[in-house]
Amino acid sequence: MNETVTGLADVNGTRIYYEIAGSGHPVVLNHGGSLDTRMWDDQFELFARRYRVLRYDLRGYGRSAVPDGPYSRAGDLAAIMDHVDIDHAYQVGMSMGGGIVIELTLTHPGRADALVLVGSGLGRGGRWSREWRDLSETRDRITREEGVDAGNEYWLGSHIFAPVLERPEVGRRVREIVMAYSGWLWLNEDPHVTPEPPPAQRLEQVHAPTLVMVGERDIPDCLRIAELLEERIPDSRKVVLPGVGHASNMEDPDSFNETVLEFLAELDRR
Repeated sequence: MNETVTGLADVNGTRIYYEIAGSGHPVVLNHGGSLDTRMWDDQFELFARRYRVLRYDLRGYGRSAVPDGPYSRAGDLAAIMDHVDIDHAYQVGMSMGGGIVIELTLTHPGRADALVLVGSGLGRGGRWSREWRDLSETRDRITREEGVDAGNEYWLGSHIFAPVLERPEVGRRVREIVMAYSGWLWLNEDPHVTPEPPPAQRLEQVHAPTLVMVGERDIPDCLRIAELLEERIPDSRKVVLPGVGHASNMEDPDSFNETVLEFLAELDRR
């Protein structure tokens, strides 16, 4: 098994937790909101058999520090790559992580050799539905009024997690990750700075080869975003994973891993 190196990187005035293993072309795994590096447990060691794989906790999540002023998620990603001497990499991003790697591609040219966007968000400017905004606002209110555990329980009970919670073992893992979340970004105004114009308005400028992945049972917003990404990113194609929802890499890791590794192997041959 590949040796895994872990650490806390002092970058951009903060501390970012990371793990890195393997050798070969670098691959960076960017997690989704309310999750952390553990969501990639079914990918990290497997991918490290072929690639040099980096996963990290976003600022405000897992073992990384919480925000203490304006910051850029794409800037943090570039900085953690620099810390471990990765100049450019295949970028895999799930949900919020997808929005981050899109932003990286637009604001740090040359750092992304390819994108794998999994149930991707688009950040600010992404035109989320009224249903999504209501869900987020209710979650934040419950967290403020009743505490972080209550907010996390409400979030886990939403339709976003329904498909994964139908699978007892995977559902247990997801529950453990979400219930460990500090809720900081639900209790505080997120000082993340979005570039102008927002990435959602500049998708035609994403020139890296892109695999758009979405679960058949993902939420309507993510299904709509997947269509938009396929339509507007020039070198892109979409794969719909049957029978799974938002956490497709955890719900059906075999299908997910096969699809991603085949895509990356195609790029290796170019």
